[in-house]
Amino acid sequence: MIFAVTAIVIVILDQLTKHFIIISMHPNESIPVIENIFHITFVRNPGAAFGILQNQIAFFIVVTIIVIFLLVGVYWKLARENTILTIGLSLQLGGAVGNLIDRIRFSYVVDFLDFRVWPVFNVADMAIVTGVILLAWQLLVWPEEQAG
Repeated sequence: MIFAVTAIVIVILDQLTKHFIIISMHPNESIPVIENIFHITFVRNPGAAFGILQNQIAFFIVVTIIVIFLLVGVYWKLARENTILTIGLSLQLGGAVGNLIDRIRFSYVVDFLDFRVWPVFNVADMAIVTGVILLAWQLLVWPEEQAG
C-alpha cells in the first residue's frame, strides 16, 4: 500500500507544481527567492539530466516505461517486506511517472528549482535522487548494520 500511495503522492505533487509554473511563468523566466542562491526558473528540458540527449523523446518514453516495469517488478519480488527499499522504489517510480507525463504531454520536462550551481530540476527529479540514495543506503550500509 505504501508503495502505490507514495508514488501517487509524488506524481500529484510533481504535476501540481509544474502546472503552477506553466500557468504563472514564461519559459526561461526566473524569480529570485534568495538572490544568486535559489531562484524559481521555468526551463523546458527536452533532454535528460544536465540536458544530455536533447530531443530524444521516443527514446526517453520507451526507457521510462521499461524502468517503470522494472521498479514495480523489483518491488513485488524483493521489497514488499522492506520499508526503506519500498519507499526508495516508490519515490523513483513516482518521479519517473511524473517526468514521463511531461514528455508525453509536452515533448519536454518542466524544470523550475534553480540553485544556480546545479542544473534546474523539479519535484520528480528530487524524488528519483532521494529514491536512489535510499536504495544505495539499503544496499551498502544497512547490510553492515545487520551484521554488526
